[in-house]
Amino acid sequence: MDPVKTPLGKMLLEEITPVVMVLRTPLVEESCLKNSLSFIEMLSPFCDFNNIDVPVRTSSDQPYRLQKFKLRLFYESDIKQPNIMVAKERLKQVITEAGEKDRSDLSTDPPDISNVLESFKSEISPSWFEIFNKELVRTVSFSEHEAFDHPVACVSVVSSKDEQPINKFVDLFNTNKLPSLLNDGAMDPKILKHYVLVHDNKDGPSEKATKILTEMKNTFGFNGCHLLCINSSQDEQIEHQDNPWAPYNFDSSPSQNLGRYLNIDDFNEIKDLIQELSSKHIIPYMEQKVRVLNQQVSATRKGFRNQIKNLWWRKGKEDTPDSSNGSMYTYSSVESQIRVLGDYAFMLGDYELALSNYRLVSTDYKIDKAWKCYAGVQEMMGLTYFMLDQSRKEAEYCMENAFNTYLKLGSSGRQNATRCGLWWIEMLKTKDQFKEAASVYFRICSEELLHSAVMLEQASYCYLLSQPPMLHKYGFHLILSGDRYKKCDQIKHAIRTYRNAVSVYKGTPWSYIKDHVHFHIGQCYGFLGMYDVGVTHMLEVLDCSHQSKATQELFLRDFLQIVQKAGKSFEVLRLQLPVINISSLKIDFEDHRTYASPGSTSVKESVWCSLEEEMIPSLPNARTNWLELQSKLLPKYKESNICVAGEAIKIAIEFKNPLEIPISISSVSLICELSATSDETNSGDHNFNVDTDVSCSTSGIGNNEEHKNLSIILTTANLVFLAHCREIISDTSSFSLSEVNISLGGGEAYLVQLTVTPKVEGILNIVGVRWNLSGSVVGFYSFGTNYGKKKIAKGRRKAKQSPGNCLKFMVIKSLPKLEGFIRALPEKAYAGHLQHLVLELRNQSEFSVKNLKMKTSHPRFLNIGKQEDLDLEFPACLEKKTNVSPPANPKIASNGVFLFPEDLSVQGENLLLWPLWFRAAVPGNISLQVVIYYEMGDLSSGMRYRTLRMHYNLQVLPSLDVSFKISPYPSRLQEFLVHMDIVNKTDSESIQVNQLSTIGSHWEISLLQPIDAIFPSQSLIAGQAFSCFFVLKSCRKSSSTGESTSSLFPHIGSNVSLVPDGSKGAPFDTSNSPLADFHECERLQHGISNQVGNNRMTIKCGVCFLYSAVSVKPYNFVLITLFNQSCNTASTSPISWVVDAPRTRHHDFSTSFCEINFRMTIYNSSNARASIVIKTLDSTSVSDQLRDETSGNQVGWHAMSLAKDIKLESDALRNHVRKSLLPESVSAFIWSGSSSTRVQLKPLSTTEIPLQICVFSPGLYDLSNYVLNWNLQPVDDHENVGERIQSSGTSLGYPCYLTVLPSD
Repeated sequence: MDPVKTPLGKMLLEEITPVVMVLRTPLVEESCLKNSLSFIEMLSPFCDFNNIDVPVRTSSDQPYRLQKFKLRLFYESDIKQPNIMVAKERLKQVITEAGEKDRSDLSTDPPDISNVLESFKSEISPSWFEIFNKELVRTVSFSEHEAFDHPVACVSVVSSKDEQPINKFVDLFNTNKLPSLLNDGAMDPKILKHYVLVHDNKDGPSEKATKILTEMKNTFGFNGCHLLCINSSQDEQIEHQDNPWAPYNFDSSPSQNLGRYLNIDDFNEIKDLIQELSSKHIIPYMEQKVRVLNQQVSATRKGFRNQIKNLWWRKGKEDTPDSSNGSMYTYSSVESQIRVLGDYAFMLGDYELALSNYRLVSTDYKIDKAWKCYAGVQEMMGLTYFMLDQSRKEAEYCMENAFNTYLKLGSSGRQNATRCGLWWIEMLKTKDQFKEAASVYFRICSEELLHSAVMLEQASYCYLLSQPPMLHKYGFHLILSGDRYKKCDQIKHAIRTYRNAVSVYKGTPWSYIKDHVHFHIGQCYGFLGMYDVGVTHMLEVLDCSHQSKATQELFLRDFLQIVQKAGKSFEVLRLQLPVINISSLKIDFEDHRTYASPGSTSVKESVWCSLEEEMIPSLPNARTNWLELQSKLLPKYKESNICVAGEAIKIAIEFKNPLEIPISISSVSLICELSATSDETNSGDHNFNVDTDVSCSTSGIGNNEEHKNLSIILTTANLVFLAHCREIISDTSSFSLSEVNISLGGGEAYLVQLTVTPKVEGILNIVGVRWNLSGSVVGFYSFGTNYGKKKIAKGRRKAKQSPGNCLKFMVIKSLPKLEGFIRALPEKAYAGHLQHLVLELRNQSEFSVKNLKMKTSHPRFLNIGKQEDLDLEFPACLEKKTNVSPPANPKIASNGVFLFPEDLSVQGENLLLWPLWFRAAVPGNISLQVVIYYEMGDLSSGMRYRTLRMHYNLQVLPSLDVSFKISPYPSRLQEFLVHMDIVNKTDSESIQVNQLSTIGSHWEISLLQPIDAIFPSQSLIAGQAFSCFFVLKSCRKSSSTGESTSSLFPHIGSNVSLVPDGSKGAPFDTSNSPLADFHECERLQHGISNQVGNNRMTIKCGVCFLYSAVSVKPYNFVLITLFNQSCNTASTSPISWVVDAPRTRHHDFSTSFCEINFRMTIYNSSNARASIVIKTLDSTSVSDQLRDETSGNQVGWHAMSLAKDIKLESDALRNHVRKSLLPESVSAFIWSGSSSTRVQLKPLSTTEIPLQICVFSPGLYDLSNYVLNWNLQPVDDHENVGERIQSSGTSLGYPCYLTVLPSD
């Protein structure tokens, strides 16, 4: 690409051009100002030649033609180095004017980054950057060490109205007001002079001016004088279609008035003047100057001899101090002449000649340590390389060298470094080195904020234009620029940069930088009074939980201040503060299932269904409930939930404060619509997919004036939603809404409970939720299709249901509804705690309910009492009465459902009270559910029945821990020793055990130790343990005896008082309700049944401990323990016996043999009649034979009297003992009486048989020579179903040793 056509080339051809100094009289300016232009402003549009086509010959004999040429005109007062403060103000003015002229709509959405990347390079950055950069370059104009800003010619301008015009020309140049460059010797004062006489045609004919021109030519020479006539338009102003002054930024007046008295003739005269001045005077003058200087330089500096001479002359200057400026050289010095030669050659387009002279003088400046001059020459060398389009590396090296040298000079070279950097940047841009250009922009950022802001913004666009685009650096530098613009009160520029940065970080996880951008851009819009847009951006920073507490306070405070300044409320959909946890959304409503408390809705539907399964009547031909039948009859509503008019629908949704600071939330309510059934189709078709920030109004509905002050933040996609919200909130007469006010602390989450109560039948849609933040901003959240995973407390039957239908309800007419609770049910209790409770039911409707049923999830904890128990005094009602009547059990079905009396109904003000018994069965956290079923008394209602669900959470703490060890009682039938260990498991309570009882008529209990030995301290402190022993005796009676006591009182048992006599009243009756009922629940819970196994017997017994805590109400605890343990026995025979014989006998055998009487006690433990035959055997051989025959079917209970215990011995062991004690050939004793005895034994009964033996000599005798044969008659045993009992068997006698000693 031709360097001349590049932006840098164009800039150089405009900025490094000949300067013409203009000297004028006041009358000249007066004539020009009639056109709202100064003299220079009037000439400026004609000083730029795109095709001047002038031949130029400089150092070589071969001329070239100059095409592009421009003159820069300055008044003598302006030819000086600009004042720093004035330059800054000028730059600030350029930036401010650019912001004011920015026509971009600040209220529109920020441009998308993809669209920006597709734009042309020229469209990406603002156009005013070029103007700013030019002004920045001009801040270092007219430096002493640079000749291209030194005037080449001087034009003296005098008006024809001036007196003595010739003298005026002389006086203008001889005045002391000439630039310091001329007076101080920085430049040659002998410059080209040109004289112009200006004649205002409005002042009269030009004859006088012609005479003056003639006099001028005679005085100053013929070629250097010129007459310029202006204001040739007579009496009327001219409007120029192509106004040449329009592109220029003049401060005079609007552009349409510029040059209003200049006609075409005036234009031509001005053009001719500038054309002649340029082509016939200035260019030839510069051309001649270059040739002369080139000859001088060639003669003195070029060539090997001159170079050696120059170096020798400069020897030793390395030790001279550094010079920060070029004042050490006068215009007549060789260095200054070489610099002038280079600059003139550059302005005339002879870049080769310019480069050779720059190189030549660069060495001199470097040796002389004239660093500013050296940097200036290096800068021009870089530009010359660029214009020659040669050696890009050399050009960049020279520019960087110049830039760094300027920076080393400190503040005196800072502005020159900025200009050098700008030219260097344009050079890099030409080669598409945008990344390197951005780094140079960053390096020329000064401490002055406004200057730095512009440089950073330009650097950001370079990063954007890089390949590939460096978007993050682009956005980051935009933000840095915006911050500086904002600090300098350049608000519109700050908004522009911030808006461009928004598109970069949109959708990225860079939350901190996004918060920074939105916060500051919101503030900027607030400064401009564009509060709506400001609030939109400030809303983006409200959810700033990742920020520090101080930052959060700042964000929220400034947000509320902008809202307050707006003087109106704002409505925002999806306001980020507080955060709405949509996953926590829970819907509680009542159809046929009603709830006694909010906690009941948290129970899983499957739990309720399992309780209600046996209560709800099934429909014919299908296992469906009325709701499924309703869906079949009304297919339009099959996907809708059902609710009842007048009954509230509860919505629970979590509001969370993500900040560390507290926030105030008020007027939280639902947004709902209720339409008639006939309109359901239309209202049900609304499907709002709201994925962007919108708003709809629900506040100030009834106040039109307040409604006008609401600012609605909208997008086009949500206009339909807004219109619908406006429509549905205009009338709330068909339902009522609750409002909640909350205050959320830092990081606090609060589950807001909201209700909507429909008043009429129809279709109810819950659209969303609204709230008011700090009384200024109304927030909305539309559930819409964003409510994905629903949580409905009612558990629909259908597996799939669209999210929208979860918030849609079919409202049916009002129905009766039971309300109920259990009075005084404790939330925390110790294990065994027994309490009398009352169930209270109420029906507010005028229609009655009937056919009530009730079922509990934990019968062990809650037992339904009898209606006559309602007024009992507790605990006196538990004491045993002298006049005992048969207990009347409540009417409970086999499935555990309690049936209230059929004639019972609840209606109106009638209150139903029913007694309940509570017992904390086991320690732990218990979830207790109660379901009450009832049917509608009004048969015309569409709903046949309803259920009341009640839920209670109980915490049961441990109290007494009881453990048992059971073993058979030695030498006693159906008696057992029980070792009991008791531990007080409470934390602080002292417990006193008052009573120990068996439940049932099968067992009796008695103590082995006195009461004082068991409880010496009368109570157990926390953590204390003790042990005691008692005897458990079986009292089972045959079911065939017909005893009325067992049938009427199946739970009658024995009681043992564990307190001293007289310290307590009557014992508690464990055979009656509720203790007997709870015992039955425990038995069913554990599934206890009789189990008979080989050599083991299962002991089944219910034991009840009644104890009290010292610090609470006495007789407060009941512990029911079930024995279901096995103990060792010799066999599993239903027939057991024991031989009661003396252990030792003394007899005088000298007189006679010894007769010894003893008895055998036999017990039939089965429920069948037993036939038993006892055979005594005198011969050991016969006994051995029988033992061999029956060894495989030997059963029975055996006790060893010597061991005082019941032990299991094998047949081999008994045979060994017997053979060792008695010789086979000798009969030591004989059985007296009958050798065979037969008895009939009833079920569960005992009989005694007398036996006698005759002993003939002293010794140790084993009385086991007998056999028991038994047979059981078949009987239907419903009690012990599942037990395996033998029908017959033979049992050998067990060892029973008798010692007979001779008497003294």
